[in-house]
Amino acid sequence: MNSKENLPARLELQDTPAVLLVGGKGTRLQTVLHSTPKPLARVGNMPFLELLVLQLHSQGVHRIVMCTGHLADQIEDEFGDGKKWDVAIEYSAETRPLGTAGAVKLAERRLEQVSDFLVMNGDSFLEVDFPELMRFHRAHGGLITIAVRRVPDAARYGSVQLDARNRVVGFSEKSSDSAPGLINGGVYVFKQAILENIPQGPASLERDIFPSSLESGVYAFEQHGMFIDIGTPEDYSRAQALAESLHHAASPQARFSS
Repeated sequence: MNSKENLPARLELQDTPAVLLVGGKGTRLQTVLHSTPKPLARVGNMPFLELLVLQLHSQGVHRIVMCTGHLADQIEDEFGDGKKWDVAIEYSAETRPLGTAGAVKLAERRLEQVSDFLVMNGDSFLEVDFPELMRFHRAHGGLITIAVRRVPDAARYGSVQLDARNRVVGFSEKSSDSAPGLINGGVYVFKQAILENIPQGPASLERDIFPSSLESGVYAFEQHGMFIDIGTPEDYSRAQALAESLHHAASPQARFSS
């Protein structure tokens, strides 16, 4: 698909903010990173978080809210107001750990004027077509859309169960039994109304909000590109080996060359 064909899709996302969840402690990576927040772990010649910023910008998302916490100053010092990447970055800094849902709730006042918004984990990369994801979300009319990825071993992640219409009907916890399945790729679209369902204080999207929202409509849109998280030293090492491919997947030239 050439750049002219992509232009309307990119314009479609110009007013859609992306909330990046970058406040976790990254306990399992502390032996490797020491005093560096996990999203700033370098992959090749750039911080992992920069891959996400480049990916969003390349597809027309120009407004980003970073939900920070652990070592927040380092992230703000690295990315500032976002002008270097031609995006506008705001920060929602928690003063105590709030979990993934609590962090989104804390950013509520920055999301008041939008109908839908993207949410992304700051420690995983999923190659995703954001305009297609948004079109799917609006066509199905659910409260939440989760980008999912089929993997050969879903046991370490937990899996997502769907019906024939791609509606999520349940979630399976992590297990010791190796089996293929669909996993949560850490990229979501939320209707603004979801914020009414998230309590103040610590809460988890995965454990608290998603299961309790099934009756309101949670849908899954399968993606087929690269997926990697950097949550463990082993995965971080794998990301280093895939650095060139990750940079290519995130770059504007890779997606919008003619």
